[in-house]
Amino acid sequence: MASDFTLVDPKGWEYDLHSVYSAYIGYFQLHNIPWYDRSWGHLFSSFEEFLTFSWPTITVTDAWTGKPHIVTRLTSVGAFLKMIKTRFGETLPQAPNILQVAPFESSSRHLRHISDYASYKRLYATLPAVVLSALKARVKAGEPKAIRELWEKRDRTFLAVDFEWSERNESSCLEWGYAAVRCGHLDALGHWPPDPSTNYRAGHVIVSEYVDKVVNKHFPTYPWHFGESQVVSKTRLPEIIQTIIRFASLSCRPFFASNPFTTPTNSSLASPDSETTPNTLVLVAHGISGDLARLDEMKIKLPHNLLIIDTASFERALHSTGALGPTIDPRTNQPRTHGSTLSLENVVRSLPDGGTLLQSVTMHNAGNDAYMALFVLQALLDRGTKAPVPKVQQQQQVKKGIGRGAGGRPSPPMPTPTSMPRPRPMSMSMVGGPMIMVDSSPGLSTPVSFQRSSYYDLAEEFGAMKVERGEREKTGERGERERERVGSRGRRVPGRAVGGVVGNGRG
Repeated sequence: MASDFTLVDPKGWEYDLHSVYSAYIGYFQLHNIPWYDRSWGHLFSSFEEFLTFSWPTITVTDAWTGKPHIVTRLTSVGAFLKMIKTRFGETLPQAPNILQVAPFESSSRHLRHISDYASYKRLYATLPAVVLSALKARVKAGEPKAIRELWEKRDRTFLAVDFEWSERNESSCLEWGYAAVRCGHLDALGHWPPDPSTNYRAGHVIVSEYVDKVVNKHFPTYPWHFGESQVVSKTRLPEIIQTIIRFASLSCRPFFASNPFTTPTNSSLASPDSETTPNTLVLVAHGISGDLARLDEMKIKLPHNLLIIDTASFERALHSTGALGPTIDPRTNQPRTHGSTLSLENVVRSLPDGGTLLQSVTMHNAGNDAYMALFVLQALLDRGTKAPVPKVQQQQQVKKGIGRGAGGRPSPPMPTPTSMPRPRPMSMSMVGGPMIMVDSSPGLSTPVSFQRSSYYDLAEEFGAMKVERGEREKTGERGERERERVGSRGRRVPGRAVGGVVGNGRG
């Protein structure tokens, strides 16, 4: 395979090389041409003999199918036919039905000359890497077909992230938030589509050095509505982010392990790096360039085969293709112009019940923004997606449904012996409906039978991890002080974290 590292424009390189050979064999059969008796017949006796012409080729992927191809130009086919006429005195027409592709790639491609089958095999072996490179570019550009195919495979983990940094000093990171959904895990359990209220795992980290010291004027930060924020030092934040991306366990393991950074966990968000296979982890953010810059500044190592979705580009591409129908720009209340980009808040507002959701979820909190970015991605792919319910509202709904007897009247309290241990929730995956203990009154534990629901509540799987810690915080002087510590910027500031992976325990 001759190669002098020449770069060429892929425009015009449209004809699959192997299909050129196949088209001529089919043409000979269709018209009963005894090519094997002709003087030039040896050139078609095998694909290897066909390659001896020394074909100029490049590798591309088809813009629609995404499949890879080794292609040549129509002028090269013409040169091949001219060679036959010059050397053997016979004229061959251009064969019909040659596979013609539309290259997705627009940048210069590496030119290679193929003159034998061994060279063709070596070039053919590079096609998986070509597909990966094109897939990364297509997904990052927001191509609806590529992103929809990713979602419909149900085997990826989508991780949405967001940073909030100081308006005066962009190198000062104030907060970091994330939300993740493991589609492969949910689909294996038969629970699809994911429920944003129960199937998203999420976390929110506040940098302790800037708590109550740095307050943004134009976009101040607000409380996190989907769990309890954690406070860590800025030196530990990169370590925590790296852990969540590459090593964070999604199984039933406490998030604050004794040494979570040196002890391998039994599951991970990201699959191993590869030059040919896409990672199972897909990174998501709205306007992701700024978040990628922050990750790079923190020296966070992202897998080479990581796919990246910018929900701003994805929503813009959907609008450009007309998939969203006529929409109104919330900033101007006028019909939206072609190619315009909406902020995350305005994208949420454009969704069904988005205005109602924004009444209970305040943007410009890293955790809330990450949660909304993941919800927006799912809602754009599945218009029937239910809006997530903030944790405070979930607790209020639980309180309304617990401790009420017939007619909705509160049941009389009954004392519980102090020696009786508090029951822990059992697995929700048991056949026939498991029995768990639910406090139906301030002092009574009542067994309740749960039937298998239409969705899988991963919060139940991890709820047991936080029961004892939550109860300890509710009792004792230390727990009392914890509930009273609230930052002036509206964020709850719990005690100093031990350091480790943080989150709300959702799978």
